[in-house]
Amino acid sequence: MSAVQQLSRIRLISRDPEQLAEFYEAAFGFARTDEKSATEPAFAALMCIPGATARIITLQLGDQKIELAGIHPRGGDYPESVAGWSPLFQHCAIVVSDMTKAYARLSAQAAWVAISKDGPQLLPPASGGVTAFKFRDPEGHPLELLAFAPGAVPERWQSHSSSGCLGIDHSAISITDTLRSIAFYERFGLRRIGGSLNVGSAQGELDDVAGARVEVTALAPAAHSTPHVELLCYRGGFDRNSATPSTNDIAATCLVFSVDNADALQALASQNRDARLSGPVRLADGTLRGLFRDPDGHLLCLKAPL
Repeated sequence: MSAVQQLSRIRLISRDPEQLAEFYEAAFGFARTDEKSATEPAFAALMCIPGATARIITLQLGDQKIELAGIHPRGGDYPESVAGWSPLFQHCAIVVSDMTKAYARLSAQAAWVAISKDGPQLLPPASGGVTAFKFRDPEGHPLELLAFAPGAVPERWQSHSSSGCLGIDHSAISITDTLRSIAFYERFGLRRIGGSLNVGSAQGELDDVAGARVEVTALAPAAHSTPHVELLCYRGGFDRNSATPSTNDIAATCLVFSVDNADALQALASQNRDARLSGPVRLADGTLRGLFRDPDGHLLCLKAPL
């Protein structure tokens, strides 16, 4: 059965990729690895926006990558005060070796906005025992600094430098139904690799959600578990109705998954017609790509090599 192989990068739609790249470089130590323009008709077809073009800056931290894509025509700004339980909410979790140093480095930068109350929060062992801090970058994208407890650092992070920001552990997406979302992502080859029910005052302070009760489910392809996807399902009577972002809106973060070859991508596109927005199309760089939406409106792009 065809399946995705790896969450290869996370694409953030940006109003000003150059300025935002400078923030990520200064605040976390990302390195710029590529810059390109996408002007071909196939890109517009993939984005479902007639005449769309883009400037794309690729940044790398450790072994993980993000893309900052400035799309023209421009879409909407990130809505203000999007709560953690909203299906619009999606964040990248950046692993740090020293939360005090990482928080101080972030604090030296301008224009970001805190989500968490009273700084980094230490979660109880039942919620992973991590120290975490959530905030928004200057354009509104949610982010998280994540420090594992001493003696509980996963092996994949132990070989890295003893200081600084190390890489991206996961992208977390807020959903409305855990079983429905698991079933959806299993269709693309992801499998459950862990989970927890996060409750308590520290979780509420971290998320700025009073009485937060969050069902967390980690999913990953069999071949690569970092970075992975985390489903966040907040329990409670929240009004989760929200407009699904257009593909050029700042809130339209996209998970880019690699697929072994064009045949595998074509098979996945055929098996998931109900979720497919566009493609598969061949871009100027030779890659074949298809764009999909999950049940809560989050975007994923499948990418096969030349």
